[in-house]
Amino acid sequence: MKNKFMQKAIELSIESVNKGGGPFGSVIVKDDKIIAEGSNKVTLNNDPTAHGEIVAIRQACKSLNNFNLRDCELYSTCEPCPMCLSAIYWARIDKIYYANTREDAQKIDFDDSFIYSEFQKTISQRKIPMTQMMRDEALKAFVLWDKKTDKTKY
Repeated sequence: MKNKFMQKAIELSIESVNKGGGPFGSVIVKDDKIIAEGSNKVTLNNDPTAHGEIVAIRQACKSLNNFNLRDCELYSTCEPCPMCLSAIYWARIDKIYYANTREDAQKIDFDDSFIYSEFQKTISQRKIPMTQMMRDEALKAFVLWDKKTDKTKY
């Protein structure tokens, strides 16, 4: 059964290349059924966040009408990049199956090693400068959230 789901993700990745997108595909499965599909649409949509996993997560959340994808599995044609891996954790997906490695992706110019290395650095050492400002003003929203009794935690 699992091979069938990965095969679908692979088909999506090939279709994506043929349509002008990147070579990545993903499906999300719940109760042994595909509930969402995604392929890389970065260049097609001019959206750097439109990776196959993100596209599939967005579709799955709409399909289930829920931001929590617990009890779901994700099949991706490649080891998820740092952005996608973070989204998978935020979505609370139970398990990831992947085909190609990050090293395979690096060989075709999809290199995430720089991003992984940036995470290990202090804020002041990162390539993109980061400057904190207006913390006291911004904390007002955090205080409101903390006191809110009817909030939906995520």
